[in-house]
Amino acid sequence: MKKILTLFVALASMTAVMAQDSTTTTVTTKKKKKDWSKVKLSNRPNDHLMFQLGYNGWSQIPDTINTKGLSRSFNAYFMFDLPFKSDPRFSVGIGAGVGTDNMFFDKTEIDITGRRANTLGFRNVADTNHFKKYKLATTFLEAPVELRFVSNPENTNKSWKIAVGGKIGTMMSASVKGKTWQNRSGNTINAYTLKEKSKRYFNSTRLSVTGRIGYGALSLYGSYQVNAFIKEGFGPDVRPFQIGLTLSGL
Repeated sequence: MKKILTLFVALASMTAVMAQDSTTTTVTTKKKKKDWSKVKLSNRPNDHLMFQLGYNGWSQIPDTINTKGLSRSFNAYFMFDLPFKSDPRFSVGIGAGVGTDNMFFDKTEIDITGRRANTLGFRNVADTNHFKKYKLATTFLEAPVELRFVSNPENTNKSWKIAVGGKIGTMMSASVKGKTWQNRSGNTINAYTLKEKSKRYFNSTRLSVTGRIGYGALSLYGSYQVNAFIKEGFGPDVRPFQIGLTLSGL
């Protein structure tokens, strides 16, 4: 009888343990969502300088216009950064600065003052005397605006960054410069340098869309002018664009 009772107690104990194991539930703790509105931004700069160096090109350029070499752009802006209080990963950047473009041409002469006709003429001078180096230089006073995102607003120097926006500019100067006078065979005649200035055939206002993506202080940037570079009816409808590198705190 004792043996039967002992066996019964053992079976009952095993059944209770098995039942307890079968009813045990796994409790998963939900990861707490970070409250971005409470992050500290003491190490984040509120204003900074932004420098851009890139390639300058023209879209919709006619085949009759011959460009040459690596045309360049250089921009320098002083920017203010305005983070969103609810989520400082997002911010608005506004500023002001200067944008300069240099476009180089091959065996081409630009009638920037309109001496021959009341247009901005591009003349192919490959079959006659011409300048070895020839460029069109423009300078704009610009005001950029950006919507920005940083993956780590507490340490922007170690953060992925994206920015989209635009800029409006007003033309300060436009000029052509030719150096080293040559004959049609490419032989140097003399070291003559030509400089001419005129803004009359260019749109004084520039409207561009912009974008940047990068990590830390370096990023790739691009911009495209959405309005005509040359006044309608006075030259080809080209649209300048730039692609290059940005050095910036944000």
